[in-house]
Amino acid sequence: MKTTSLGGLAVSRIGLGAMGMSAFYTGAGRRNDQSIRTIQHALDLGVTHIDTAEVYGPFVNEELVGRAITGRRDEVVLATKFGLVSHTGRPGPDSSPAGIRIAVEGSLRRLGTDYIDLYYQHRVDQDTPIEETIGALADLVAEGKIRHIGLSEAGPATIRRAHAVHPIAAVQSEYSLWTRDPEAEVLPVLRELGVGLVPYSPLGHGFLTGGIRSLDGLDADDWRRTNPRFTGGNLERNLRIVDEVVAAAAEAEATPAQVALAWLLAQGHDIAPIPGTTRIDRLEENIAADRVGLTDGHIARLNNLTPPAGDRYDEANMAAIDTHQADRV
Repeated sequence: MKTTSLGGLAVSRIGLGAMGMSAFYTGAGRRNDQSIRTIQHALDLGVTHIDTAEVYGPFVNEELVGRAITGRRDEVVLATKFGLVSHTGRPGPDSSPAGIRIAVEGSLRRLGTDYIDLYYQHRVDQDTPIEETIGALADLVAEGKIRHIGLSEAGPATIRRAHAVHPIAAVQSEYSLWTRDPEAEVLPVLRELGVGLVPYSPLGHGFLTGGIRSLDGLDADDWRRTNPRFTGGNLERNLRIVDEVVAAAAEAEATPAQVALAWLLAQGHDIAPIPGTTRIDRLEENIAADRVGLTDGHIARLNNLTPPAGDRYDEANMAAIDTHQADRV
């Protein structure tokens, strides 16, 4: 497995997102033994970057990852997130210094470790100045409880303000062939500051694999059943995107998932996606994407895919995203 750097933090070029093992997707929480084997096999294959969060479950995903890496902590670049669970009794997201202090101790305990390699603010907290949050995280760096600071779904102004307090290693945002929001404003700022980008949902919540052509087979509580891109006729409209990816995959002698990931890798060496899966065969398929050679013609064709129908989140979740608030102070 090739490696890259996120603001000075060395990680495998392709990581593993653990969220779907415990939350939001069909089968979540029902395959824990299989998920643990998948994480351990990822380490065997040279995947070092494992991503989780306290809110996944909540809490149970961190516990699962902690069990999976027992005895192998030195092989892992361990990333987790805080802020969407309130530990101080205040409503909504909580990135207050007091909340952070409680959150990090809980994550350390559940993960079975005494340090976290990459600790993200999960969403920007409108009630706590980013300088105050980063200052609290800088204290944790000084104490050795975390090693690098990250932000998730942060906009350019927030990234600059945070980085001025303490270096930010990575920003995690949704980025894929059907969610290209970071390209216009976020990526240029990250590259100016030397901050890496970690795309989550790089396979479009499974859609870009070509395996979802209807909602049949998804659990009744699968998050995608309420997502605008999968509902109201938008799934059917978006199949044209998948069909183009499938066609490119046939030409490249790869799978659609590999083409979607290879396209992301081609966007720059400072990009390290974290596709998720509970299955070893899918894991092996995904990490083989770093050996897929896309031609300039393939990349141009994929760059010009029809934009997807539907917002990437519902109204409430879109409101929590800071990405387009470049001028907020």
